Amino acid sequence: MPNKKPKVDTTDIQTIAKQIQQAIGACELEFKTKSIGQVITVGDGVATIAGINDVALGEIINLPQKTKALAFNLEKDSVGVVILGDYRHLKEGDEASTTGQVLSIPVADSMIGRIINPLGIPLDDKRPIEAKQFQPLEKIAPGVITRQPVSTPVQTGIKSIDSMIPIGRGQRELIIGDRSTGKSAIPLTTIINQKGKDLICIYVVIGQKAAFAAQLAQTLKKFGAMDHTIIVAATSSEPAPLQYLAPYAGCAVGEYFMEQGKDVLVVYDDLSKHAWAYREMSLLLNRPSSREAYPGDVFYLHSRLLERACRLNKKNGGGSLTALPIVETQAGDVSAYIPTNIISITDGQIYLESDLFYAGIRPAVNVGLSVSRVGGSAQTKAMKQVAGKLRLDLAQYRELAAFAQFSSDLDPQTRAQLDRGARITEILKQGWEEPMPVAQQILIIWAVTNGYLDKVAVETVKAWEKKFIEFIGVKYNKLETTIEKEAKLSDEIIKTMGEAAKLFNELNPELFAENSIES
Repeated sequence: MPNKKPKVDTTDIQTIAKQIQQAIGACELEFKTKSIGQVITVGDGVATIAGINDVALGEIINLPQKTKALAFNLEKDSVGVVILGDYRHLKEGDEASTTGQVLSIPVADSMIGRIINPLGIPLDDKRPIEAKQFQPLEKIAPGVITRQPVSTPVQTGIKSIDSMIPIGRGQRELIIGDRSTGKSAIPLTTIINQKGKDLICIYVVIGQKAAFAAQLAQTLKKFGAMDHTIIVAATSSEPAPLQYLAPYAGCAVGEYFMEQGKDVLVVYDDLSKHAWAYREMSLLLNRPSSREAYPGDVFYLHSRLLERACRLNKKNGGGSLTALPIVETQAGDVSAYIPTNIISITDGQIYLESDLFYAGIRPAVNVGLSVSRVGGSAQTKAMKQVAGKLRLDLAQYRELAAFAQFSSDLDPQTRAQLDRGARITEILKQGWEEPMPVAQQILIIWAVTNGYLDKVAVETVKAWEKKFIEFIGVKYNKLETTIEKEAKLSDEIIKTMGEAAKLFNELNPELFAENSIES
């Protein structure tokens, strides 16, 4: 008997077919296109890629073993890229593909107190940073319409700067000087002085020794300043591309906080080494060099970074980003290529002089060459009242001191000006770890410019200053608070300051010299 074919239930087949059709119909296919090319040359942290023709400047390129590169040179038939990380495993013929993404850094409030590299990777052996937001490293600076004038001071705690070269929130103030003249000490003091205040600080280490970055972090922790600070480090042991990206990464992190309406201070230490890293990459990619072997667009390198510093208006959140770039000069030559570029971009400069530094005047600020183009707008009215006379007295002293060394017979007025100037110079000396509140600065500057230290021996001026502040805290404990609260020094406050200085001098005759004129 022949075998009968089993009956097939066509209903089940139709149901399954219908379900498959529905699943296919509901499926939304997302098409992604990417351009694929090949590495044709590689070495020294850079590579040339052929075959990708729709890449954008600054776009991330994927290379083998999860290596990333940054599109740096767009040629007719090839793309020059800088490799972000180790490049020793790469070789000719390796596949490269575009991503359609520009280089960004993860940002989060939890970054405060951390040490990161320019790609946002932690360097402090702590937990990874959980970030839900990314900021592009390159960004167009806010327009004029979104900004407001700089009018709020950044209190550095340094008497010579807060009084004569004030820095405002949203300003770009260059710190310039030779090697080992105390350039890094100025922003370090400023960051320490922000403890308990509302200013978030970002310190960008570019091309410095790894020991410097470690010591910086240790010092900030010691003074309790790491609680409001982020360190972005690309040390000298890092490849040139990371040193090149470091300031842009620090600026991008700062903009994240600025857009929340907060005030941020970013220190770039230093932009000379940043220019060196850029030159290294550019020359390896055959960019034509010009003056001092730098590529022609080296001005744009720093202008597009520093122009992002600003103070936004209330409509745009009211936050601010203050930039303190540092530049090293060779033998005091401020007319060199990179220093002149950055001087023209910034709103003023603090010039540190080697001769003053070696003479023991620290911070070694040359008041004649230093300037703040924001000026008194970034000072309290009380500080503005006392600072004008200080700058005038100091300028007269420096001018007279140059001639007085050739003459022993001086008239009484000249001798009095030299006497006053010597004591002002002594008052302005300050250790980097000794930031001073603005009210105490006003008290000291007012006293010295109004003659209350004219008869104090030069060698006891610092002792006078220390004891006077202690005396005010005990006998006139409300005076400092009153100066901080009042918009300007009223006649009553000035009278109280005069009474306090006079009484203190009467109680401390041991601080006075028999002959008060400097020989």
